[in-house]
Amino acid sequence: MSHSIETSSSTLSLPGELRERLEQWARLRYPFEACGLLLGCHVERRTEVVEVREARNLDVTRARDRYELDPADHLAAEDAARARGLDVVGVWHSHPDHAARPSTTDRVHARSGWSYAIVAVDARGAYELRAWRLERQRFVEEEVLP
Repeated sequence: MSHSIETSSSTLSLPGELRERLEQWARLRYPFEACGLLLGCHVERRTEVVEVREARNLDVTRARDRYELDPADHLAAEDAARARGLDVVGVWHSHPDHAARPSTTDRVHARSGWSYAIVAVDARGAYELRAWRLERQRFVEEEVLP
């Protein structure tokens, strides 16, 4: 089965300070995958992120190339979002020593309608952040705006 990647007109609004926080977490967790959730709202074809949260990666056996969000951290993010009148609108994670493109594993675990921000990181630091959305079983790249 093909999991192709396309481009779309959808966008992910990620303010600079939130982007910097994701990149910092990715650097701190390197060489392991960092992960967490994006809180915000959907406005037409744009996802507006207003808060980012880090979650524990429970996949300790493959932490260099896999992540499993801690359900307790996910629930806490859902509660925090609800308290602020927001939603969990996506997931972010890092790709240590790999490009910021979704993997087959990312595709298997993806939810339709959520944004997936991926931070590419290596020993020198975070060097790329790209976002994706699952539409009709395919990842579509979202433009990342400040």
